[in-house]
Amino acid sequence: MKKLITLLLVAVVAVGCTRIETGEVGLRVGFDKQVALQELSPGSFNQVIIGDVLTFPVRDIAVNLDDLRPQTQDNSTLSEMDMTVIYSINPAAVGELYTAKARAFHAEGEDGDTYLMFNYMVTVARTAAYKAAAKFPAMDSVRKRDEIESETTKLVQEALKAEKLDTALTLTKVQVRAITPAQTIIDTANDAIAAQNRLVTVKKQVEIAEQEAKRQELLSRPANIAYMKAQAELNISEGVRDGKVSTIVIPSQLTMLGGVK
Repeated sequence: MKKLITLLLVAVVAVGCTRIETGEVGLRVGFDKQVALQELSPGSFNQVIIGDVLTFPVRDIAVNLDDLRPQTQDNSTLSEMDMTVIYSINPAAVGELYTAKARAFHAEGEDGDTYLMFNYMVTVARTAAYKAAAKFPAMDSVRKRDEIESETTKLVQEALKAEKLDTALTLTKVQVRAITPAQTIIDTANDAIAAQNRLVTVKKQVEIAEQEAKRQELLSRPANIAYMKAQAELNISEGVRDGKVSTIVIPSQLTMLGGVK
């Protein structure tokens, strides 16, 4: 009987307890619905027979900002910009954040956890991303991805400091996952590149034509004509001498007696 009672007590304790997992912090809620500010450490077991225990992830909380359409420096709206912002929470600030900040700043996860300041970070990061993208022209935005990430990071950190949240929340990473200019901007850029290529081709053709004209002009000069005639006659005489030419060309000035007029 004692063994059975012991097993029942163990079962009750097991069912009536919750464990704070690694990367989480807990807060106890009493039967009077009051939240204790003392944080419950990871690995601890806490009874939930009387009252309850709330759990809060504090490490690497990811905020995905999808389908952003910020306006760029040249007043063009990006077709798409997707960004991920990752932040962490100081475990010692969990109690204060949960009890002192508006509940609308937090988000409830499907796993039952409360993600502190999640909605707040969505708003702050979104605003920062729009401001960062506005510093660059649309066609430069793709290759300026690193600069947009850095600028977004700086603006978020400034916002946290202004709200005195920089010791409670730590921004660990900002990543631009995708960025696409408007299709009209892409088409315009492609047309400009095509026109530039055509201009290069035309310039090359003009240069070739000019060089050919110069060559023809040089060849048409009297001195060059005389030179080419003398060269041709020399080639013929050498061919006859070497037995390579079987037909003798008689100059038009040659007389019947062999003289040349």
